Amino acid sequence: MDSPKLTITPLGGFGEIGLNCQLWESPQNTVMIDCGLMFPDDEHLGVDVVIPSFEVVARLKDKISGVLLTHGHEDHIGAIPWLVRELNKGTHIYGSRLTLALVENKLRERGILNWTRLCPVSADTVLTLGDMKFHFFPVCHSIPEGFGIGAETPVGRIVHSGDFKIDPHPLSGSGTNLQLFKKFAGADGVRLLLSDSTNVMRPGRSLPEGEVKKSLDKLFGEAAGRIIVTLFSSHIQRIQEVFDLAEEHGRTVVISGKSLAGIIETACALKLLHPPREFFNAYNSVPDLPDKELVLLVTGAQGEQLSALSRMVLGGHRQLNIRQGDTVIMSSRMIPGNTRAILRLINEMYRLGAEVLYDDISIVHASGHAYADELRDMLLAVRPQLFVPIHGEYQHLVKHARLARTCGVLPENAIVLEDGAPLTLTDSDFRLEQCVTPEYTLVDGKGVGDVGLVVLRERRILGDEGMVIVVLVLDSATGSVLHGPEMTSRGFVFEQQYSYILEDAKCLVLDEIESAQGNVPHMREGIRSSLRKFFKRVLERDPVVVVAISEI
Repeated sequence: MDSPKLTITPLGGFGEIGLNCQLWESPQNTVMIDCGLMFPDDEHLGVDVVIPSFEVVARLKDKISGVLLTHGHEDHIGAIPWLVRELNKGTHIYGSRLTLALVENKLRERGILNWTRLCPVSADTVLTLGDMKFHFFPVCHSIPEGFGIGAETPVGRIVHSGDFKIDPHPLSGSGTNLQLFKKFAGADGVRLLLSDSTNVMRPGRSLPEGEVKKSLDKLFGEAAGRIIVTLFSSHIQRIQEVFDLAEEHGRTVVISGKSLAGIIETACALKLLHPPREFFNAYNSVPDLPDKELVLLVTGAQGEQLSALSRMVLGGHRQLNIRQGDTVIMSSRMIPGNTRAILRLINEMYRLGAEVLYDDISIVHASGHAYADELRDMLLAVRPQLFVPIHGEYQHLVKHARLARTCGVLPENAIVLEDGAPLTLTDSDFRLEQCVTPEYTLVDGKGVGDVGLVVLRERRILGDEGMVIVVLVLDSATGSVLHGPEMTSRGFVFEQQYSYILEDAKCLVLDEIESAQGNVPHMREGIRSSLRKFFKRVLERDPVVVVAISEI
């Protein structure tokens, strides 16, 4: 009989915002908690999304009894379509109705819906998977039907907070009921707490959603022209607020954005969203109404290039644009990495005559993540013996671990983990295991994992220095040049301005052809090397040199 133990392996979400994914492995059973993606940053040139590495998952797939999803944001469910390809067919995925509806849409789009079984859970569900038993605690977040998780495991009770905030007067849902967490912890507290760290560096308490609605109500009353609201598509509560305020102020809602339309349709089907009597999708039609009677609800809160808002600003939207007198409400926070794109968009909107309101200058957004005092409340409610901060950059994890120590957690028991660093709990102790597959996987188009550091470095060089292409056609019998050398610059120099340099470079190519004496591989490498040295000496640039030699 194996002695009781549980190994928690973070595959993402420990050291970055996004990519949330954990493996919980006992001798009898393995369970996954969340499987999210992360959007690429500036160094991921051409990459579409970033997902966890599933090498460990592939090794353990015969032991995986289920995947538990805390809520429906992309950083918690976005990598599911790639995960199900690694799991045994028929593996169960558990989550709330909304969370699974969003997952179902993803899997149906890719034709793999029948590869897994989607099993809804609620606050009343007690789910037994192998030697672990899971309870689901409703939490307040910026998407409905989110859960924290209480797990009864072979090594004691564990709480996973999920993404949460503590709003004393939530506009919908039950909010975060700390009494449920406290009851689960019992008189002795829990063995381990894993808790959301996103806003640990913000003192005090997060802004209640009711304050945002009051502020929006005032803005709706003051705006003389069109009101344009952009937000995260998944923020269903905020969408409902816009719908309600539009009706109260006699305005008609027009939406634009594929993701926004999709989630509105899904939420309405689940009766989580109640649209106004009449609203329009700009893709189909835009009503001919005075500006003071219109509200446009659009995607693009993060300055995404192809979003509805960006196309409205830059003139690429067929039905809508930004114009003089518009009031634009950017009802979301600026995600680090997107700030430059968002500010560029804001400047353009001012140039077009719009007034732009965003989080830094107006109450138009409230975070869905707990601030420091709320995180302290969670710690005091469950009184953990061990504490592991999750969901945050490394600085957030460190600050959250420090906060836990002020709430009674022993310094050595506040453990800062990174991706790929397993933590094993036994009956009476814990230990850190050797790191496994810490790197994530890059998805570019249909390619999964075929873009790595080498390819990114080459793309960066191409972006920095450009490329020179040399084309030659040789007589296979004599080795004489039948065509070329033809030289083309792409992102290196303006060919007309620097034609003399390219002509000098052709002379170097002819010299290398002569010295190679018909040895094509030697010729190709000699041309590449001599041209790089020449361009470095003359222009202090080091382009990628591609030599294409054909023999006929």
